[in-house]
Amino acid sequence: MSFVLLLDYAGVAVFAATGALAASRKQLDIVGFLFLAGVTGIGGGTFRDLILGVPVFWVLDHTYVLVCAAVGVLVFFAGHRIEYRYRLLLWLDAVGLAAYAALGAAKGLAATGSPVVAVVMGMLTATFGGILRDLLAGEPSVLLRPEIYVTAALAGAGVFTAASLGGLPDFVAALAAFATAFSIRGGALKFGWRFPTYKGRPGRHPDDAM
Repeated sequence: MSFVLLLDYAGVAVFAATGALAASRKQLDIVGFLFLAGVTGIGGGTFRDLILGVPVFWVLDHTYVLVCAAVGVLVFFAGHRIEYRYRLLLWLDAVGLAAYAALGAAKGLAATGSPVVAVVMGMLTATFGGILRDLLAGEPSVLLRPEIYVTAALAGAGVFTAASLGGLPDFVAALAAFATAFSIRGGALKFGWRFPTYKGRPGRHPDDAM
């Protein structure tokens, strides 16, 4: 099994775990766990493949769906043992983001040969599953948290694309991309790294604009 394929399975499993943890916070039943684990685990990759116009990865290999289901069941029976589930969700999300930034860039580059498309696909693959999870679970969106998020995915995807085009083996490129994305996102979670926010006057309420 290649490192990139291993990264793919790991990314699905970790994102599925964050979906199941979100289900545990909402005290859903086993079906809710399976649903959120599945949507979160394969959501980003499905979105990527549909945009690229290639066969959806989990349709070609149903192992990914089984991985999501297994993780959902595991968290259903063991999630209550974790005291700080939202904190764990954020850190696991960081791992999944780093893995999928590399993998999404690899698939985008392989499908189109375009560095720009590769970076965008890495970013979308890394973030879309988490956005879906938070939307469906009614959690505060990771996309709207103040610390750096999307930038970490963009950086990881950019590193993979540059390294791959520079002739480095996929293993090295993926490892460098993972380390870059996780370091940035992990640093943001640990130290609160963020960009300056908009300082202008907020927009008026819609009723006041009439």
